[in-house]
Amino acid sequence: MLLDRVLAGTPAGERPLTHVAELPGRAAQFVDWPTWLKPEVGRVLRARGIPQPWSHQARAATLANDGVHVVLSTGTASGKSLAYQMPILSTLLGDARATALYLAPTKALGADQLRSTISMTDELRADAAQLAEVFPSAYDGDTPIEIRQWARANARWIFTNPDMIHIGILGAHERWARFLRNLRYVVVDECHYYRGVFGSNVALILRRLRRICARYGADPTFVLASATTSNPGIAATRLVGAPCEEVTEDGSPHGPRTVALWEPPLLKEIIGENGAPVRRSAGAEASRIMADLMVEGARTLTFVRSRRGAEVTALGTQRLLADVDRDLPGRVAAYRAGYLAEDRRKLESDLSDGTLLGVATTNALELGVDIAGLDAVVVAGFPGTVASFWQQAGRSGRRGEGSLVALVARDDPLDTYLVHHPAALLDKPIEATVTDPTNPYLLRPQLLCAAAELPITAEEAAELRAESILGDLAAEGLVRKRPHGWFITPEGQKFAPHAAVNIRGGSGTQIAIVDGGSGRMLGTVDAGRAPATVHPGAVHIHQGESFVVDELNLDDGLALVHPEQPDWNTSARETTDIVITEVHSRRTLGEVSIALVQVDVTHQVVGYLRRLHSGEVLDSIELDMPEHTLDTRAVMYTVTPELLIERGIPPERFPGSLHAAEHAAIGLLPLVATCDRWDIGGVSTALHPDTGLPTVFVYDGYDGGAGFADRGHLAIESWLEATRDAIDSCECPTGCPSCVQSPKCGNGNDPLDKAGAVLVLQAVLDAVARSS
Repeated sequence: MLLDRVLAGTPAGERPLTHVAELPGRAAQFVDWPTWLKPEVGRVLRARGIPQPWSHQARAATLANDGVHVVLSTGTASGKSLAYQMPILSTLLGDARATALYLAPTKALGADQLRSTISMTDELRADAAQLAEVFPSAYDGDTPIEIRQWARANARWIFTNPDMIHIGILGAHERWARFLRNLRYVVVDECHYYRGVFGSNVALILRRLRRICARYGADPTFVLASATTSNPGIAATRLVGAPCEEVTEDGSPHGPRTVALWEPPLLKEIIGENGAPVRRSAGAEASRIMADLMVEGARTLTFVRSRRGAEVTALGTQRLLADVDRDLPGRVAAYRAGYLAEDRRKLESDLSDGTLLGVATTNALELGVDIAGLDAVVVAGFPGTVASFWQQAGRSGRRGEGSLVALVARDDPLDTYLVHHPAALLDKPIEATVTDPTNPYLLRPQLLCAAAELPITAEEAAELRAESILGDLAAEGLVRKRPHGWFITPEGQKFAPHAAVNIRGGSGTQIAIVDGGSGRMLGTVDAGRAPATVHPGAVHIHQGESFVVDELNLDDGLALVHPEQPDWNTSARETTDIVITEVHSRRTLGEVSIALVQVDVTHQVVGYLRRLHSGEVLDSIELDMPEHTLDTRAVMYTVTPELLIERGIPPERFPGSLHAAEHAAIGLLPLVATCDRWDIGGVSTALHPDTGLPTVFVYDGYDGGAGFADRGHLAIESWLEATRDAIDSCECPTGCPSCVQSPKCGNGNDPLDKAGAVLVLQAVLDAVARSS
């Protein structure tokens, strides 16, 4: 058994494994081919080794063929692609003018699906020369100009991404009139990926696409493919803006899996901030596990959280293997975004055919790329959502054989909770994706784009609850209201509205990150996030290269950097003030109250920590950066001083207890809301001026909110229970990064009272339980 062999390589006295689960396999559920399927398509699919479709494939395909918007939400390797290939190919072969659109969140996934489609259409051409040509084509950032022009004029199945839909198609829809007039299907692949600000922007783009199609007389059917998520039909409906039928019963087979939840031990020789213990890093542990698996001949994929982490993990594995077999280091590679397209294709091919035995990757290989026959998957740090974990885990055992999945915990409260409460990962329902297309800070620039494309009707404005925002735009002279709708003005056109929207990070001023020596532009960052991410002294990673920031000029929109390979990384420290501006919902539960509120959050970056890669703190450096205010949503709770004292927390322990509870709650919110801890923030105070009480806030880190605080408010009992349990189960004596310390705390993680945090959380939970 692979797990036993890996454990045999664990250093004596450092056995980190905390839980093992054996998940049974599942038999296939086959059904007949749909009667509407073109015979030529059926012949090609059978020739490709598909004797019959699985039940979920046939059901979703038939709904789509009948013109019903549908979302197929089943596991990794369940053949979701076939569910949209069947109706699209049958339609395109039968109607020489019909077109289809495919959207993927990553280039790797889009390229993989395009390759598969081209292969199928080549076979169809040989089998059915009398039928219409499909002409599939890419249209993304890697596509040469001449191919883009050909695609616009000739292609009938375009493979692209939401970014190109936004700026390349909707922004120039008159040039795409042929394609849009005949659009029959829109595929939104891996739609669970669209969440938070990115998902909300994509939801608005899809609404804009539907209204443009209607202008040309088309009403395309949407086919969405998703990992297993909670309420996929509701999420898909919110994303598309139209009712979607859901198909969730998975008829595909898979082999048995062993899932190991792995917590590295605390290191005795390294001390972290405020004397806290530090665990052996998840990356180092993952390198050792991958090396052990490769020695056994197991084809292994290791997922890590960052581009740099992918490179470091691959190098660490190569060093370990060099001591065992001099040929093995050459069979390990890193894979991440930022590589040239041809390099990505070569790595995908080498992994698929077995040339590579081990690959360390970011989530770039999580979505959809067809890699069959992996024996093991190592996940270095919980990827943030249960859906993502199972997407990554599903890469193993794709030949129907047994496989190993190992989750290696990071120094993080959520990771700590999961390895000590495995049912939360193995048995809990998958999260719901969170989007909010009515967020005014996202809606405003999107409305300007929509008005530039076509006048916005009164009905459309009412549907999006956008009348007041359009009124504001009119007052600024950017749009004008006429009897037939809202029109963009010449002044509005000057804003170049499409180029001004960054759909993956909201809108607003962008700071250019430039190599001061060569003048090369490395990328951009939102002005609101720049002080925390590209402050002077910050380490910036770009496509595997390390840079250190020399200067940040917010007025000029410029951050100058120089190449450097430091043996440390940086994390900004911020101070935060929070003011309640509106109460959306409040529950008073005796001496505890819980509310969802609108807040103004004022941040100021006051310094940063430099940490060695081992986790050891090198030093703390002060900064004086400008303040930044955020108008957002927060979930908050208050507890009376009397109740805290009654629970055993004297007044002098109030600040540390609330502070520790806040930090841990931020770390655990991704358990109930599909977000990352860096998408949210928090404030705690022993006496908040707006409540007059000890108060804890957790807020969305985006103007207008992104839906995360709302989700936390809705699931506050399960969220705070998990937070309490994560703190309680951590083996450290007084607090560490695995429970109550935060990497971005502006107060240097002081004061923190681990035991007091458990008491605070229990007091809130008791009040909630009494009200149920």
